[in-house]
Amino acid sequence: MAFAVCFAAIMPAQAQGAKPPADQPNIVILLADDWGFSDVGAFGSEIATPHIDALAKAGMRFSNFHVAGSCSPTRAMLMTGVMNHRAGLGNMPETIPDEHRGKPGYDTVMNHRVVTIAELLKAAGYRTYLTGKWHLGSDATRLPHVRGFDRAFSLADAGADNFEQRPIEGLYDKANWTENGKPATLPKDYYSSRFVVERMIDYIDDGRASGKPFLASINFLANHIPIQAPDSDIARYAAMYKDGWTALRQARAARAAALGIVPAGAPMVTMPTTRDWQTLDADERAAAVRVMQAYAAMATAMDREIGRLVAHLKATGDYDNTIFVFLSDNGAEPTNPFASLRNRLFLAMQYDLETANIGRRGSFSAIGPGWASAAASPLAGYKFSAAEGGLRVPLIIAWPGRGAIRAGGIHDGLAHVTDLLPTLAELAGVPLHRGEWQGRAVEPVTGRSLVAMLKGAPGSVHGDAPLGYELSGNAALFRGDYKLVRNLPPTGDGRWRLYDLKTDPGETRDLAAAMPDRFAAMRADYRAYAKANGVLDMPAGYSADEQINRYAFEQRGRERLLRLGLWAGGILLVLAALVWGLRRRRNAAAR
Repeated sequence: MAFAVCFAAIMPAQAQGAKPPADQPNIVILLADDWGFSDVGAFGSEIATPHIDALAKAGMRFSNFHVAGSCSPTRAMLMTGVMNHRAGLGNMPETIPDEHRGKPGYDTVMNHRVVTIAELLKAAGYRTYLTGKWHLGSDATRLPHVRGFDRAFSLADAGADNFEQRPIEGLYDKANWTENGKPATLPKDYYSSRFVVERMIDYIDDGRASGKPFLASINFLANHIPIQAPDSDIARYAAMYKDGWTALRQARAARAAALGIVPAGAPMVTMPTTRDWQTLDADERAAAVRVMQAYAAMATAMDREIGRLVAHLKATGDYDNTIFVFLSDNGAEPTNPFASLRNRLFLAMQYDLETANIGRRGSFSAIGPGWASAAASPLAGYKFSAAEGGLRVPLIIAWPGRGAIRAGGIHDGLAHVTDLLPTLAELAGVPLHRGEWQGRAVEPVTGRSLVAMLKGAPGSVHGDAPLGYELSGNAALFRGDYKLVRNLPPTGDGRWRLYDLKTDPGETRDLAAAMPDRFAAMRADYRAYAKANGVLDMPAGYSADEQINRYAFEQRGRERLLRLGLWAGGILLVLAALVWGLRRRRNAAAR
């Protein structure tokens, strides 16, 4: 089996409303969207993230932490401690090929065979709250308020506008926000990062009289497409990013090495999708500089709201006994929504695309593969891929008032998103389930507690056990310091490769030929993982980008095209009637 599940001596947590111990910690999950490995100051970024950096100083940074290559699978694993296929997210609604729909493990939503961290903690006496992006199911049985959260203000979609109640045009027909399962309206002064923190503070304060500890999951929209930020934050970066993405990638790599996040001198590739900055014309450079300024501003705006939450918890006396977990759901987003003429024409009809408006209300922009390569520095690849730039993201865990976590430490042992639920459960003194929950069989937790690593133990809790992964045909298997990886076109060539991540986190030296026995053994480990998790082969010619475009056309494009056709047809009929009328008049006059 690909996963050796290591349980402590535990008993199922079944009883609802159990009274928690008086010193049980609060838990705050800060989930960023599409942040690259080096987008945080404490991981090598030039972006101002002082409040996240303060949590890093108070806690531990994990420099070898892995998630899925896209959002929903990561979110399902974070919520459940169960691998994505087992949780129903073998793929997402936007990227699943038709051939896989309805197959076991390919529900495209979090299934009912898993127990969420909210359900687990609620049964142990916690009050449980969520604000922000959910993207794990939108029907009445799958929204967060029925998956263990007492109160939730959530977005069911992959993303939405950050300034108004507006969907990603062309992908959804509306911004699907709900509060406790009912359609919700955003305030007029809405900005996403500010709102999700404000609403969470309200939830926490409203429940304070209960005396119960809380779980607060704050799921930011930042920095998902569309890139948008307050003007004052964009102005802060007005003098930056004019040297381009390659220079930024190099500068971040140097800072990450100086901080001890990656080995000094670790080699780094230039990704084939990265254009030469010098070949861009003046207009292209101006737009590129502006979008990266907006991206940095969006991150800083989110960090400021995290600071506001921390300040509030300090003022209420909750800070010292609160565990903070900061992570990103996947690597940086490389998609260029303007790559096709059809998209450019459509977006130009929906948004103000002038360079001066990039990042502002009414705009639509994305950093594209060039800046994404800098956000992932010094790693290769980005979101959707199984390369380290897609799977390795920043993780910070802090418990400021307790000595259970080595403050200021950096751990380079392998860690995985499924490890977070058992870690938090152990720190909170809440027993896990043994594959049974309230009288029914459920998927057992496969993650392993990171508590030993948080206390400074060397190595990884996974030891030499294989840890597999697959999404959209891009696949990996970790074992010790080594990684087996395959990326399908267009991000790769479909070949399996082998890397030593200890010395080569940038995946520059393929060791498959030099280590044939290890390569063969890890291939066998991956096959075992794929069989155990019901992984399906991708159809010939599949790519996630093309599938997203197909999904958008099926969801919104076909309807818009039909309306356009009817509108054009109506105009033609009117013109035809006018021509017919004019000819009749001429003929009558001639007679």
